[in-house]
Amino acid sequence: MGIHGLAKLIADQAPGAIKEQDIKNFFGRKIAIDASMCIYQFLIAVRQDGNVLQNEDGETTSHLMGMFYRTIRMLEHGIKPVYVFDGKPPQLKSAELEKRGERRAEAEKMLAQAQEIGEQENIDKFTKRLVKVTKQHNDECKKLLTLMGVPYIEAPCEAEASCAALVKGGKVFATATEDMDGLTFGTNILLRHLTASEAKKLPIQEFHFNRILQDIGLTNEQFIDLCILLGCDYCGTIKGIGPKRAIDLIKQHGSIEEILENIDSNKHPAPEDWLYKEARGLFLKPEVVDCSTVELKWNEPDEEGLIQFMCEEKQFRNLRLKDQQRKSRKLEPHQANLRKPNRLNVSIN
Repeated sequence: MGIHGLAKLIADQAPGAIKEQDIKNFFGRKIAIDASMCIYQFLIAVRQDGNVLQNEDGETTSHLMGMFYRTIRMLEHGIKPVYVFDGKPPQLKSAELEKRGERRAEAEKMLAQAQEIGEQENIDKFTKRLVKVTKQHNDECKKLLTLMGVPYIEAPCEAEASCAALVKGGKVFATATEDMDGLTFGTNILLRHLTASEAKKLPIQEFHFNRILQDIGLTNEQFIDLCILLGCDYCGTIKGIGPKRAIDLIKQHGSIEEILENIDSNKHPAPEDWLYKEARGLFLKPEVVDCSTVELKWNEPDEEGLIQFMCEEKQFRNLRLKDQQRKSRKLEPHQANLRKPNRLNVSIN
């Protein structure tokens, strides 16, 4: 879910903190990518006749198609991606996960009704709402990345938090995700739309965290409190407080504690047993990967292994390998081990 309305609020309050970039401008950059968010996008977007792609055994392959081609695109533009996979969700997220389960159950009911009366538009809508990234999806994508020579990291907890830690630790340039809570975890630079389909022609949005704080006039702690007021994955919000009111209150009072002291609790009640302090602590000191132990290495792709996995095991058809010659004169010294891997020409019936 991320942070409700944060992207729009930043666009309104600190437009100078957002740059629109072309993918070619990230040549030579190492970028940490929220893997689960990507896989979810692929399961939603990579479809045929409204359904996820499947092989003859009925196995879903949309995530592999998406992961392969979007990663190839980045590598061909000289980007060095590292995918970060979610670990165990924090206990604070249990209420949010329970709500998601309830929404899934409701979507299942609505899908059954739509199928019964043949409403294709609603069938498509509720089918997408039931999409869920599974351990199998993750494991298959990890295998694919290994065969492609692209590194991945398993975060101990939330992927966005470890992505932010990698950025702050100087291991990578930016975090790539669609969830804005990457900023709440403190990533210096956040990229949106990096893994979007080329067909959508979306410019990559580059958010600069320090500029956001400067232009809005908030400290890091105040920004975190603002995000909690907007709505995050870890606790509820004060009733009737929208984005504009939230930022005004933070600027005026400086903290959630002071806001609670100064607003009409009858008109704007806070959730019972509100865990905003715990959420704040999680954003300030999340459980993240130990950057001192992280060594990122991009290897040559295993061409035979890719053919075995994609063609023979996952039944992708008409797969051909074509060498993509790297123009070494354009590569800087730190990119010596970067090779644009071979393109797989894949089609599925």
